[in-house]
Amino acid sequence: MKKIQTVAVAVAALLLTTLHLESTAQTKKSITMSKKILFVVTSHDKKGNTGEPTGYYLGEVSHPWEVLHDAGYEIEFVSPKGGKAPVDGFDLNDPVNKKFWEDPAYHAKVENTMKPSEVDPSKYAAIFYAGGHGAMWDLADDKGLSDIATKIYANGGIVSAVCHGPAGLVNVKDANGKYLVDGKKINAFTNEEEEAVKMEKVVPFALESKLIERGAKFEKSGLWQNHVTVDQRVITGQNPQSAKSVGEAILKELKK
Repeated sequence: MKKIQTVAVAVAALLLTTLHLESTAQTKKSITMSKKILFVVTSHDKKGNTGEPTGYYLGEVSHPWEVLHDAGYEIEFVSPKGGKAPVDGFDLNDPVNKKFWEDPAYHAKVENTMKPSEVDPSKYAAIFYAGGHGAMWDLADDKGLSDIATKIYANGGIVSAVCHGPAGLVNVKDANGKYLVDGKKINAFTNEEEEAVKMEKVVPFALESKLIERGAKFEKSGLWQNHVTVDQRVITGQNPQSAKSVGEAILKELKK
């Protein structure tokens, strides 16, 4: 009798293990197969105390959007405050900007962004942080956004950003509580580029320096050069010139 009970316990344990493995595999499969990508944009509309307007940089949304949308992915938008996101770099002479801005569905989405509390991370294959100087004031310390990124990454998804967008990554941690950028090759708007636009004394912190402080292996090219870095499902680009290439790198990673 005792032997039968022992066998029964062993079989039950084996069944539970099998069910757990199948559940984990299904979760990862659903993330891989998801055709949704979450774009993060800033809610902040002023450059410090200068009085100058800012927001998300339109080209840093439109160029990755075009690459991913044309590949069949649905893009959704979130911002720290939700609602209408302030826009900078509003140049409709750029045909991709014009294409995005005049798309009724996507224009409505970016004018009515979700709040972090309204986002279900399990629905997204990737998260992408767009830049624009506004990102420096409100993305780093938004715990709701950081938690979303942590969960998407833990589910096997991609975390990505361009220009000032990596400000949103400085406090993101992995499932083990380690800074996500720690030990990874990371790229972002450089200290030299911040000085070139005379904003180094206006922004609340130096993005390159903060990422290095968090353990990032920071990579960079010269001013305004297209530079994209990919390391362990974290994809980062240096400046507005890198936006389309970040979109292409996300797409390539999604296809793996």
